[in-house]
Amino acid sequence: MDDTAPDFIEVFPDALDRAQCAAMIERFERSGADQPGLVGGGHRPDLKDSRDITLAGKPEWQDIEQQLNAAVFKGVMAYLRRHPYTLIAPLMLEVADPDGRRHRLTAERLQAMDDEALAGVAQTVLRPGAINLQRYTGGRGGYPYWHCELFPRDAHGETLHRHLLWTVYLNEGFGAGETEFLHQRRKVAPRTGSLLIAPAAFTHTHRGNRPEGGDKYIATSWVLFQRAETLYGGGAGARG
Repeated sequence: MDDTAPDFIEVFPDALDRAQCAAMIERFERSGADQPGLVGGGHRPDLKDSRDITLAGKPEWQDIEQQLNAAVFKGVMAYLRRHPYTLIAPLMLEVADPDGRRHRLTAERLQAMDDEALAGVAQTVLRPGAINLQRYTGGRGGYPYWHCELFPRDAHGETLHRHLLWTVYLNEGFGAGETEFLHQRRKVAPRTGSLLIAPAAFTHTHRGNRPEGGDKYIATSWVLFQRAETLYGGGAGARG
């Protein structure tokens, strides 16, 4: 095995500052809006024991949603530069030169793009998922079931559009509570404000270990592909 090969698990420190994280935790607790965490659409505390708030469609949480999506998009941009085939392998993308000529997007061309150009490609191909704020109670909560983020849950295939998973850790100061990846044999310890990004498929099967000695707070969601009618119906530049 090549020990230098990437595992495609990236952690970006200080995606949010400590004040932002503390404000999100305080707001979570003050809101009283948390509900039992669901897995696959159902309440299975033997698989996942958490208290969750889903932010999508709730105007009172729109500012938090925007903060998180902005921080995550910055991390996704860095992730794409490190792993350009995240975009290139699933889609035979074409981009236009300044003179209007189209050419196939290669890894080298992607990495040479300025931020504005790369952001345009990323936003054409990808979209943010619904964000959950979650609390795992110390000594009890966790997501011990080994799982990935892709599964055929609904007829529209939304859960099959998930391409990357992400987690922002909102606090630390407790024992354990790592995000543990099965095949990569890697544990990511929570650090306040850090952002974890990894592939969503079975190759990155993972679990959320139980925190000890304190509650664990996170924000989590996915980066999804745009739907086919968006990618292929309006001249998006994707070729497959």
